Amino acid sequence: MAKNKKKRFGDRREGRRLRTLDPYNAMTPFIMKEKSDASNYFSDMVEISEVEKFLRKKRREGYLGMGVLHIIIATYLRVVSQYPAINRFCSGQRIYARNNVEYIMTVKKKLTTDGSETSIKVAFDPSETVNDVYNKLTEQIDMVKNEGTTSTDDVAGTLMKLPRVLLRFTVGFLDFLDYFGLMPKSILAASPFHGSVIITDLGSVGLPAIYHHLYNFGNLPVFIALGAKKRVREIDDDGKVIIRKYIDYKLVVDERICDGFYFSQAFKVFKDLLKHPEKLDIPPEKIIEDIA
Repeated sequence: MAKNKKKRFGDRREGRRLRTLDPYNAMTPFIMKEKSDASNYFSDMVEISEVEKFLRKKRREGYLGMGVLHIIIATYLRVVSQYPAINRFCSGQRIYARNNVEYIMTVKKKLTTDGSETSIKVAFDPSETVNDVYNKLTEQIDMVKNEGTTSTDDVAGTLMKLPRVLLRFTVGFLDFLDYFGLMPKSILAASPFHGSVIITDLGSVGLPAIYHHLYNFGNLPVFIALGAKKRVREIDDDGKVIIRKYIDYKLVVDERICDGFYFSQAFKVFKDLLKHPEKLDIPPEKIIEDIA
């Protein structure tokens, strides 16, 4: 990944600048200045029979809390290992390859209507397996539940002590610093608006998937929402009616990071991996590097 490359002038803390992009792609951030200009929306569903079999196997092995979300995150990591451009980001009207895969997750501290929320950010390497995903995510969630606060809470709490006019100026100033890659490291590490992807499992609370907007602040390029499981009646090759289980998902992406054909090929691999989740038990044979 990009983290193995020597940092050069123009690179950022969270990634390296791509200097060999073709002129058309390099120009797009100047035409589509905000992510709200550049958001593409995609809806699909994926069959999860093999995923459910795999999850039963993993739970027998001791990974009792492993669920569909862990599989989806591990699958996304594996896709990044072969299609690294989906892990790019746009900042300061330039395109960068991110150093690692930073997954952002909203955690509700208590599953009640008045329970407070916070965000956690977990850094992964594309070489990691589904077991690594489970262990890292479990560790972070347990930490939130035990300690009650995160760095995101601390930064937000400090900023909210400011008068609103000063707070508005401060956020604008941070946005200015971010444009030039000068965001303070502590804020960058805590920010839920800077990362590779948010994958939210709305199905876990019985809701359908939604299109969730991307934030103009920060550089988060991908938001995936998973819906509730559903049963679909289909006709097999012998003409018999069978029932298969699916999950809907909706995807919002920043089109400036790579072209539509690249995205389509990446998500074909995404769907294929979910038909063969056992591949997530072993590291990828090779990790593809992004362009220079």
